[in-house]
Amino acid sequence: MTATLPVPASARGTTYRTCPRSGLQFEASAERLMIANAVVAVVALLVGGVLAVGVVLTRWPAIHWLEADTFYMVLTAHGIDMLIFWIIFFEVAVLYFCSSTLLRCRLATPNVAWLAFALMLIGAVTNNVAVFQGGSSVMMTSYVPMMAQPSFYLGLILFAVGALIACFVFFGTLVIAKRDKTYTGSVPLVTFGAITAAIIAVFTIASGAIILIPTFLMSVGWIASVDPLMYRTIWWAFGHSSQQINVAAHISIWYAVAAIAFGAAPMSERVSRGAFLLYILFLQLASAHHLLADPGLSTGWKVVNTSYFMYFAVLASMIHGLTIPGAIEVAQRKKGLNKGLFEWLRKAPWGNPVFSGMFIALIGFGFLGGISGVMMGTEQLNMIIHNTIYVPGHFHATVVVGTTLSFMALTYFLIPVLFKREMINPGLAKIQPYLFGLSMYFFCLVMMGAGTLGVSRRHWDMAFSGNALAYDWPGAAYLMLGLMGVAGVVAIVGGAIYIYITVGSLLWGKPLAAGEKSPHFTPIPVTAPTRVVQSYGSMGFAAPGTFVLAMVFLVAFVLYYFINWKYLSQVWGLS
Repeated sequence: MTATLPVPASARGTTYRTCPRSGLQFEASAERLMIANAVVAVVALLVGGVLAVGVVLTRWPAIHWLEADTFYMVLTAHGIDMLIFWIIFFEVAVLYFCSSTLLRCRLATPNVAWLAFALMLIGAVTNNVAVFQGGSSVMMTSYVPMMAQPSFYLGLILFAVGALIACFVFFGTLVIAKRDKTYTGSVPLVTFGAITAAIIAVFTIASGAIILIPTFLMSVGWIASVDPLMYRTIWWAFGHSSQQINVAAHISIWYAVAAIAFGAAPMSERVSRGAFLLYILFLQLASAHHLLADPGLSTGWKVVNTSYFMYFAVLASMIHGLTIPGAIEVAQRKKGLNKGLFEWLRKAPWGNPVFSGMFIALIGFGFLGGISGVMMGTEQLNMIIHNTIYVPGHFHATVVVGTTLSFMALTYFLIPVLFKREMINPGLAKIQPYLFGLSMYFFCLVMMGAGTLGVSRRHWDMAFSGNALAYDWPGAAYLMLGLMGVAGVVAIVGGAIYIYITVGSLLWGKPLAAGEKSPHFTPIPVTAPTRVVQSYGSMGFAAPGTFVLAMVFLVAFVLYYFINWKYLSQVWGLS
């Protein structure tokens, strides 16, 4: 019989629901907050996806749909809704899940958590209204001295304050779990990854507040100016580091999916935790690669931040890229899938969108986002693609393929478990990760190809039509932008299918049994360490297939890196 502990006086009135499908325990207030944040996140994704139609069809040279002023307004809202609102709302839901649910404890200060949610929602709406009213088409970067309306900055500040409060609620929940002894030993690895994300989030959001508050004061006329170089340096500690929150969060999800789909345990928890620690110490430094063309920063500062220090974060990502598929391989080989190097992978549950979405995200994030990110972080190589359409090609590989697809995969697990609904149209759900993920692979590749040819990042008309200095690009550049348009439309369809399945399941999906409710939490049982006798693998490796895949990645990494040095050598004659 499972033991329960006495209810602490501070937790009386709290209700815990045990999900009959997963065995997870959901505390009532945390469950409601997870649902609220996840629902608003999907709404932000819907708005951003609709806006993506305008962005894609305008950058597609054969269509070139929107006029310049409308295009920049749409691009501004698309970037903020997708990169900030959709992702951070969902990440707050993930933080509450990784603390309250995985640690089986009540949420700290639920009323304060609702205040955080309200501030985030008001901020997101305020910012969107400011953009669509006009006069705030300043892109997500909103560089000074190009100014937006005061409500544009106010919305971002309110959202940032709300997200910061949510992080502190998460930390408070960890304290409650420790105090109430809902677990013994160290927190689970997935929760440890969420702690990493929350620590990075505090740094990130504080950086945003540090620079957005004086910019807001400048917009209302209370201060005369904000130094543009100072703005860019501090803003990128917010703008790029927000992606580092995503990296820690979606890698935590990858570990969770490996456990959910395969019962896989990390190959070495100590090594995986060490990799997350490297993220805390070094990952935010990658924001410096946006500043490599800025003349006000020394070469020494740029090189130290984007190479020597940032390589520790690259090492951490490589560790996760090895240990997560490695853990899956070990779990599969334990089940007898030992034929050759890749039977474990061939016979993985590719029809399960929770797994397929996660694995497509892992491969795309590593090969497309990771390799291109390291290349961009090299000061000399950065010069050949700085401010070209290569840059959004890179961050679509990290934010969309890596983070968004991982969040989609987790959603398919949460629909029956958290929302207590049967998923509608499971056949369509099976193909959605492939449609969305693989089209985004192609989208990112052709974007980076066009950027390598020099196509500009933000200009609404790559040909500068009608201008005295119109430029005739190589035919390959127009071809790549056309292919980008096709792939972008397919990806939008894939995103629309996700929203249809998610929203449709909540509205029309068959209600599922909620499970037993109790005023008591059930502590996480203590599991005795097991001694594993290796009777699988080959060549001295427990996960030889994963090792081969890692070598393929390394070869691709080296080849692409030196190909870009070859590209760089072709412009030396200009000097």
